[in-house]
Amino acid sequence: MAVTIFSFFILLFFSLTVTSRTTESETQLQTYIIRVQHDSKPSIFLTHKHWYQSCLSSVSVSASARILHTYDVVFHGFSARLTPTESNTLQKQPHIISIIPELVREVHTTRSPLFLGLKTSDNAGLLKESDFGSELVIAVLDTGIWPERESFNDRDLGPVRKQGWNGQCVITEDFPAGSCNRKLVGAKFFSNGYEATNGKMNETLEFKSPRDSDGHGTHTASIAAGRYVFPASTLGYARGIAAGMAPKARIAVYKVCWIAGCYDSDILAAFDNAVSDGVDVISLSVGGVVVPYYLDSIAIAAFSAFDHGVFVSASAGNGGPGGLTVTNVAPWVTTVGAGTIDRDFPAHVKLGNGKTIPGVSVYGGPGLTPEKMYPLVYAGNVGSDGYSSSLCLEGSLDPTIVKGKMVLCDRGINSRADKGEVVKKAGGIGMILANGVFDGEGLVADCHVLPATAVGANGGDEIRRYISKSNDSPATARIVFKGTRIGVRPAPVVASFSARGPNPETPEILKPDLIAPGLNILAAWPDTVGPSGIASDKRKTEFNILSGTSMACPHVSGLAALLKAAHSEWSPAAIRSALMTTAYTVDNRGQTMLDESTGNASTVLDFGAGHVHPQKAMDPGLIYDISTYDFIDFLCNSNYTTNSIRMITRKTADCSGAKRAGHIGNLNYPSLSTVFQQYGNNKMSTHFIRTVTNVGDPKSVYKVTIRPPSGTTVTVEPDKLVFRRVGQKLNFLVRVQAREVKLSPGSTSVKSGAIVWSDGKHNVTSPILVTMQQPL
Repeated sequence: MAVTIFSFFILLFFSLTVTSRTTESETQLQTYIIRVQHDSKPSIFLTHKHWYQSCLSSVSVSASARILHTYDVVFHGFSARLTPTESNTLQKQPHIISIIPELVREVHTTRSPLFLGLKTSDNAGLLKESDFGSELVIAVLDTGIWPERESFNDRDLGPVRKQGWNGQCVITEDFPAGSCNRKLVGAKFFSNGYEATNGKMNETLEFKSPRDSDGHGTHTASIAAGRYVFPASTLGYARGIAAGMAPKARIAVYKVCWIAGCYDSDILAAFDNAVSDGVDVISLSVGGVVVPYYLDSIAIAAFSAFDHGVFVSASAGNGGPGGLTVTNVAPWVTTVGAGTIDRDFPAHVKLGNGKTIPGVSVYGGPGLTPEKMYPLVYAGNVGSDGYSSSLCLEGSLDPTIVKGKMVLCDRGINSRADKGEVVKKAGGIGMILANGVFDGEGLVADCHVLPATAVGANGGDEIRRYISKSNDSPATARIVFKGTRIGVRPAPVVASFSARGPNPETPEILKPDLIAPGLNILAAWPDTVGPSGIASDKRKTEFNILSGTSMACPHVSGLAALLKAAHSEWSPAAIRSALMTTAYTVDNRGQTMLDESTGNASTVLDFGAGHVHPQKAMDPGLIYDISTYDFIDFLCNSNYTTNSIRMITRKTADCSGAKRAGHIGNLNYPSLSTVFQQYGNNKMSTHFIRTVTNVGDPKSVYKVTIRPPSGTTVTVEPDKLVFRRVGQKLNFLVRVQAREVKLSPGSTSVKSGAIVWSDGKHNVTSPILVTMQQPL
C-alpha cells in the first residue's frame, strides 16, 4: 500500500511537472524565421520539409509539428513556433544560417492618372508604348481583393501569357471558381503566421480566403492596375473615370494582412509564391519598424525578388511629418512617399463670429439645414475626463450636453471616422476634427457617418479661442460642403503624413526615393465595408476615397509595370533610376513643392528625388544600373559580417575587394548622400563614383550642371560624357568638399543640391544631400 501511494505521488508530481513545463513552454512560444543552408540536406530526406521536421525533432519532441511555412525561392528555410530555449538550441546546428524573430507589420493607410499625364487619347507615350502593361503581372501583397468589382473585369483582354506564368487561384466557399479571370490571374492567402499568434481565425469577422474584408487591398490593387470604369465616384464626390496606372496589366493577389496585422512569416511565404509564380512587379503597402537588413524579412525577400528581376515597390509609411520616420529603406526596394493631386473636397467651417475656417470632407448626406447655425462645443469641455473627451473616445461624451450640437474633437488615438461615430452616438449634429500640433496643416478627407469636416492645427486653435470667449453669446457654427474642386494650386504638395528621411538604417542612401499621389485617392472598394471603414456604417459604394503612402505605392508599382512592358530589357534598378532621375520638384505654380504640414518649401528628405513623371521616365536618356553583386559590395562597406550578408543574399561574400574599391556611398544609386562627422576638422571631403548607361540616342553628348548644397564645393570629372552607342556605360567622379559649421553637440545641419546631365533633350537629375553632424 505504501509503495502504491508513493508511486501515485511520483506520478502526480511528474504529471504536474510536465503540465507546468508544457504550459510555460506554450506561453513562451513565438514565431521565428529560420534560414537554412539549402544544399546541406542529407540525401536520406526526400524533401526539405522532412529535413526541417527532423531538425526540430532533435530540439523538442513537439517542435516538428509547429512548422508554419517552408520557403524555397526568395528564402531557403522555414518558419516555426519555438520557445527561446528551442531557438537557441536550433541555432547551434551547423546548417542553420540565422534565426530571425517575426515582426508584425501594418498597412499604410480618380484623377491621379490624368494628373500624372497618362491620357488614353495619346497616340504615343507610356500607355501606348507599353500596351497599357497587358503582358505584365503585378503582385499585390495586402488584405485581399473583391473580385466582382468592375475595376477587375477582363473584357477585351487577351489570354494570360503562357511563358513564365505559373500562378493559380485558391478556391474557397467565399472565393468560388470564376472569381479569377484574364485580369485577376492569381489569388492566394497566407494566414498560418497570423493564426499561430492569435488563434483560430474568427471567420464571422474576416474571410479565410483571398477575399477582402477590409478594403485596403481592393483599393491598392485597382490603383495599380484597375480597368477604366465610368461613371465612378464616392458618395457623389470625385465624379469621372476611374483607372489604374496600368489598366491592362494582370493582377495577382497574395493576402497577407488580417485584423491583427501582417505577419512576417506570411509575408515571406507570399514573396516566395509570387516570385515562383512569375510576377513582374511586387507592390507592398505594408511596413513597420526599421531593423538591420539581415533581421528584416521584407528586405531579405525583396533582395531575392530583385535578384530574380522583379521590381519591388513599398510604401514609405505614414509616420510624417517628423524626421527619421521612413520605413522599407533597403536600397533594392523602391520606397514611395505621398503627395497631393490637384483635386480636393472643401468643407469649410463658418463660425458665428463671421470667420471661415478651411476644411475638407467627403460626406454624402443627409446634410445640415442650409444656412442654419448650430450650437458649438469643444469636446474637452463636455465629458467627465477632459483628455478622453477632447479626443472623442468611446463613451467619453456627455449626451445631455452634446445632443443637437456641433462638436469640436481633437485628432489622435482612435480613428478619425470613429470620432464621428462617438459624436453621433452622443446625439451630436456634426463634428469638426482638429489637427494637433504634430499634424500641422495636413488635411485628409474622410467619408464620415455624420456631417463632419477636418481642419488644420491653426484652424482648431482659432475655433477653441472662439468657443472660450463666447460666454455671453453661445458659440455657433455650420459646415459648408462645397463638393469636388479640381485645378487646385499648389499641387503637388508633400502630404503631411508621408514619412520623411533621413534613412534611419543607412543615411548614405536617400529615402524615400520619390513621391506619388497618395492623398484623397479614388479607387475600388468592397461591398461588405462601409466607406468610413467602421462596423456600424452599412452604406455601400463601389469606390472609396483613401489617403496614405499605401495609395502612393501602387501608383509606382503600376508605372513600373508600364516601363517594364515598354523596356523589357531593363532591370528593377534601371526602372527605379528612370523614375527618379526624371522626377520633378516644382509644383504647378513653378515653385518648389510645399510641405503640407508647415506650408513651407519641402526638401529632399521629404520627397527624395521628387514627384514621379511617367512620360519622361519612358525616355530618361541615362540610367544608373545596379547588380546584386553591387549590393553585396554595399553590404560589405556597411560593415556587415559575411554571415549577415549571406543571410540577406544567400551568397558568400569576399569583402576585401569591395572595401578596397570604395565606400558605402559608391553604390551606383541615382541619388547621392553623405554624412560628415565634425571632429574638429575645418575641411571635410568625400567622393562618389557613378556609372551611367546610355538608353537614349546612339550618338549623344551630355554636359553636367552642378547645383551644390550651400556651404559646399562640388566638382564632377569629367564634366562631359560622350556616348557612341546605346547601352554604352561611362563613369564619372563627384567630389564634395564641406567646411565645418557651428553646431551644438548632437545636432545636425542638412543641405541639398543636385547634379544634372543634359544632352539638350534629356535632363538626368540626381539629388545631392550633405549632412553635417556634431558629435556629443
